[in-house]
Amino acid sequence: MELIVGGAYQGKWRYAQERFPHIVWADGETCTLEGLLQAEGVYRFHIFLDRQMRQGEEVLDLPGLIMEQNPGLVIVSDEVGYGVVPVDAHERAFREAVGRVCCQLAQSADRVHRVVCGIGTVIRDA
Repeated sequence: MELIVGGAYQGKWRYAQERFPHIVWADGETCTLEGLLQAEGVYRFHIFLDRQMRQGEEVLDLPGLIMEQNPGLVIVSDEVGYGVVPVDAHERAFREAVGRVCCQLAQSADRVHRVVCGIGTVIRDA
């Protein structure tokens, strides 16, 4: 599994497409859990997590499920924990969940990439 993270609009998606040109990508805004577990890659993963949480689904067990059922997945996700803490309870829970899920994924990942200003750096290469 590979994890690509960075702030919003930092070029993660383009970086992922260039690095993995032959992958068929799923969009986290529209894919189902089943689709995620069968995809080669998923972008906007943080939006997938938000959708799952809004539907009342537990997301903290997702990293284990991914590693068990789709260990070759390439995941592209925004880092959402920077800035002012939101007043809205869901937004706070969402930020925490994305951070926790991405930390778990990073621990299991073969490689973790961080993209800033369109430049990717491998920050973990297991």
